[in-house]
Amino acid sequence: MASLKIPSFDIFRHQPFAQFWVGRWCATLAIQMQTTAMFWQVYDSAREHGQNIAEASFTLGLVGLAQFLPLLGLSLFGGQAADRYDRRLILFACVAFKSVIALSLAFASQLGPEIVIPAVFTAAIAAGATNAFLPPAASALLPMLLPREELPQGIAWSSLAFQSALIVGPAIGGVIYGFGATVPYISAFALLALSAWLMFSLKTPKQAPVKDARTVGMIVEGLRYVWSNKIVLGAISLDLVVVLLAGAAALLPVFARDILHAGPSELGILRSAMGVGAATVALWLAVNPLRRRVGLWMFGSTIVFGLATIVFAQSTALWLTAVALAIAGGVDMISVYVRSSLIQLATPDAMRGRVAAVSFVFISASNELGDFEAGLMARIFGPISAVTIGGVAAVVASAFWMRLFPALAKADGFEPIMPDEDKPKLAAS
Repeated sequence: MASLKIPSFDIFRHQPFAQFWVGRWCATLAIQMQTTAMFWQVYDSAREHGQNIAEASFTLGLVGLAQFLPLLGLSLFGGQAADRYDRRLILFACVAFKSVIALSLAFASQLGPEIVIPAVFTAAIAAGATNAFLPPAASALLPMLLPREELPQGIAWSSLAFQSALIVGPAIGGVIYGFGATVPYISAFALLALSAWLMFSLKTPKQAPVKDARTVGMIVEGLRYVWSNKIVLGAISLDLVVVLLAGAAALLPVFARDILHAGPSELGILRSAMGVGAATVALWLAVNPLRRRVGLWMFGSTIVFGLATIVFAQSTALWLTAVALAIAGGVDMISVYVRSSLIQLATPDAMRGRVAAVSFVFISASNELGDFEAGLMARIFGPISAVTIGGVAAVVASAFWMRLFPALAKADGFEPIMPDEDKPKLAAS
């Protein structure tokens, strides 16, 4: 028992971090409840209106595309805004606007199926535009709330907030959907309103001013920094390629309804399964933070992610599908932890918003654009073959990225590694 490690809550002595943690948990819980309801409504409505499985799968993919396009166009502006303006106020405005989106969906869900699908697409576009500003501000704000030496642990606890909400949110959303589609949307609105208040009342250190505040110049500078730092570029692009190829979250309603022959409650279980795996690993990382061979940990996790995706695609049993998704979520958590820690510790504070924006463009390309890619592949090959192909491709891509970015594969710790030409030279004796 003496060797049993218990998670330390000492990091929550930093009151701003604790408040940020609670606010993020409430917002994530709300979005997960809302997303579960949205995707089930779209797929169920499409099937009820005569679309076959492949066609309805493609409709789900289009929801992801609707979120991605505005985010792609605005993310770099969101990054420079996070470096130029008050990150706390940006967070407040974004979360408050998301609460308005949830309230609008609650009203639209009462107007019949012919209104639901256009309303969900409109909400997806609005959410995508909001996500261009929210994640860069949140990612850049986090290091301001903690001492540098506690940041990796803070990232693990912050990820635990996200992943625990990812467990509870879909499960709650799937269950309360049975009381009417309006219920999860109203619940999401209440949680988002609470999160907005917590962000607004957050006490944060003064943000360092940016010397050259020209919008285009700041964007170019951020892109140049990411391109020149091969560890950061490799970590960001690896996540893009693997999740773009193997991500299948958008197709969960397809597998729940027409492969496992289940309903919205079981869909909630499947969406929660990835969160269970991720939260378990996040808790483990909070107790046992990685310190050595972080590059190999990251590549190993992406390979296992691809293999778990293949098992998920081939499964016809609810329990096996849930286990495969839990494993995928767990190893993805390792990848997220390593990538976030490398980027945060390698990036100067004045540039964190722009680097976070570039990172989130890649993440969103892998998630929202990945949803579209999954829907398109399902339309062509069918959902099972599409997800299987994606899992195999993710394993191959991970092996290729190890050769393409050897510095990332050899990364032994989180502190940035200085190139030889940048190291101070000793004077000749």
